[in-house]
Amino acid sequence: MHNFTAKVSWSMQKAEVLSFIRAAVTSRASCYTPIATSNASNFVYLKNREIDTLIKSGNLNNAVTVFNNMSLRDVVTYNLLISGHRRFGLSEQALHLYSEMRLKGIRESASTFSSIIGICSDAGFHRGGVQLHCRVVKLGFSLNVFLGGALIDLYMHMGHPEMALKLFDELPERNLAIWNVILRGLSELGQLEELLRFQSQMESEGVKPNGLTFCYLLRGFSNERSLYEGKKLQSRIVKLGMGESNIYVANALVDFYSACGCMVSARKSFEVIPIEDVISWNSLISVYTDNNMLSDALELFTTMQLWEQRPSIRSLVSFLKLSSRIQNITLGKQIHCCVLKLGFDKVSVHVQSALINMYGKSSEIESSIAVFECLPENTLECCNSLMTSLSHCAAFEDVVELLYLMLDEGIRPDGVTFSTSLKALSVSASASFTNFSLLHCFALKSGFEADIAVSCSLIDAYSKCGHVELSRQIFEGLHSPNAVCFTSMINGYARNGMGREVLETLQAMIEKGLKSDKVTFLCALTGCNHAGLVEEGKVIFESMKSLHGVHPDRQHFSCMVDLLCRAGLLKEAEELLLQATGKGDCNMWSSLMRSCRIHKDEVVGRRVAEIVMELEPDDPTLWLQVSNFYSEIGEFDTAMHIREVALARKMRRVIGHSLVEIKC
Repeated sequence: MHNFTAKVSWSMQKAEVLSFIRAAVTSRASCYTPIATSNASNFVYLKNREIDTLIKSGNLNNAVTVFNNMSLRDVVTYNLLISGHRRFGLSEQALHLYSEMRLKGIRESASTFSSIIGICSDAGFHRGGVQLHCRVVKLGFSLNVFLGGALIDLYMHMGHPEMALKLFDELPERNLAIWNVILRGLSELGQLEELLRFQSQMESEGVKPNGLTFCYLLRGFSNERSLYEGKKLQSRIVKLGMGESNIYVANALVDFYSACGCMVSARKSFEVIPIEDVISWNSLISVYTDNNMLSDALELFTTMQLWEQRPSIRSLVSFLKLSSRIQNITLGKQIHCCVLKLGFDKVSVHVQSALINMYGKSSEIESSIAVFECLPENTLECCNSLMTSLSHCAAFEDVVELLYLMLDEGIRPDGVTFSTSLKALSVSASASFTNFSLLHCFALKSGFEADIAVSCSLIDAYSKCGHVELSRQIFEGLHSPNAVCFTSMINGYARNGMGREVLETLQAMIEKGLKSDKVTFLCALTGCNHAGLVEEGKVIFESMKSLHGVHPDRQHFSCMVDLLCRAGLLKEAEELLLQATGKGDCNMWSSLMRSCRIHKDEVVGRRVAEIVMELEPDDPTLWLQVSNFYSEIGEFDTAMHIREVALARKMRRVIGHSLVEIKC
């Protein structure tokens, strides 16, 4: 008989669990004593009934005591204990019992495999589940309907719906439970087309759905925001009378309309549910806050508490996000008080992270840090939230310090950590090629070389310090770059004056079918500006609205004006400014004013000078610029008068400063 360690630590690695399952599957023993007499059979039968009764009544410990005192056991005995331990979340003990059962040479039944495979599926021990599948086939249980459901669920959890559907097709018969397993898996994986196909197939085979079926279908439609299909399903639900009789279906309808952003329909579905049975209070509050409907959300929040419905983490996080979004720090502080009262500040990472974000986005960084320092333990989510808050408040040096703190405490960074740190480092006083390289190496070592956010941050960081070739290498190393990656690369080329590369990258992005946004076109126009590509810039600017449906804003007009001014096309620049919303701002006119001085254009310059002084009557820099223009065209009296007015108004220029890195 093989030696086998039955005791399993639940904290062991997946490889150890895999070894555990493999040993249990392949073990053989000769110590199994068959039950030979009817008296022995009756004894085991009666003890099994006693164990079953104890487990159903919640007395698992007493059931284990009966089990330990049994001199003879059969497969039913072990099945009862295995399923009982799984029911109470004691997976370690369930695996131990399976190991012991195999050591005694007791052959598994379909129920045994169903329970053990379910444990592997729930705990993420997928390879062990696949090995058990092999034994299922070997013992001839592959066509068992109940076991088929467990295997289908396993492969759905693994993200292999094709294997799950193959097993489904091979089953000789399919009951409603199997159909529900398939629908649940497809809904969770976002396989909308397959979900609709199986819904239709289920109806054609005459299988009548139950409330669980409708819940899974509505969940799938919610995930994909498929409003049309959900409404069709609701008609059938109403026809069957489940909209009011089945509380779970009724709440699923509320969740569905909430996910689709249909507040009126969500409210109507909500109001038909008896108040004492409503479990979708938090879903409706969430959709109200997502749509900035603060008064409705607060009204519902108050009502649910009057009916003694406890607010959930989801509701509180939604309110905190809303307060950040609308810059309502008073609301945020009130929700913080509610969090403290309910005790979520110590137990929920999501609430802690949302609080840090809320104070940070409201520019109260001291409060954000105070929340962080009061945490029972520092978590990755909360560290990332504090990082983004510090970045929002321009405390870039502190972001880098926080990264060091995370490493000291053994908190492993993720993609958000690296991306935020790179962005902060690129605009801090510590920005240097050496520091970027060190952080890049750390990201590679941590396995984030393919992370889109990290890659875009690296592209941006290297291009800022002039190493655009490294940016290009990172970009070309991406398996499937998205629009953000292309925009980052275009911006990198633009800031380094590589206009032709900007155009080539933009064209490649368009040919790939990726949608360019305002940021993409602004980066492309900036590249044309730095490289002096006037005609190309005109084509891009005109194509924004006509071909891509992107309306140019103030920044696009400003960039185009600067491009035309550099080329001496001052009349075109003036006409373009007059087309801009509000006829442009002072920065655009200032750029044109400066170009009029350079190109000695008195006609356009006079018109621009009047507009500039009207737009910014208190800006000394612009008034000095206008004064210099009149001096250069020989109107010294006008220039002197403008300076005297500026002095009388006590205008003062802000002295600028520069920062350079010196390598010693």
